[in-house]
Amino acid sequence: MNRREVITLLRGSAAAAWPLAARAQQSEPIRRIGVLLPASADDSQFPTWIGAFLQALALSGWIIGRNVRIDTRWAGANADAIRRHAAELAALAPDVIVAHGNAAVGALLQVTRTVPIVFPVSGDPVATGSPQPLRNGNRE
Repeated sequence: MNRREVITLLRGSAAAAWPLAARAQQSEPIRRIGVLLPASADDSQFPTWIGAFLQALALSGWIIGRNVRIDTRWAGANADAIRRHAAELAALAPDVIVAHGNAAVGALLQVTRTVPIVFPVSGDPVATGSPQPLRNGNRE
């Protein structure tokens, strides 16, 4: 093999590898969502709720395994399990935690002040005794 053939081979290899390198650089980070549900996995109320949640994520471009990971914890109505699962989810450092109900929100507020908590179904967590969220570093 002469010098010209080696250079041609190297150029061809680089050109073939370029799309792969470009695609690797453009991959988006995988975001992490924690979900804390104060119910058992076989509770008849939650499959519909979770299905709607996953469908809304997909419609917004969030695809499980491609750009989002969802960590779900089923705690039942047991307060100790809710607190334990809240601590587990907070330790995973997700981008956001979705909590269902006052017990889940309260337990999460006790273990994290840095992870945003979204609660689509809840009463007034402050009125029910949950710690107040921090605003501007102060309790209000």
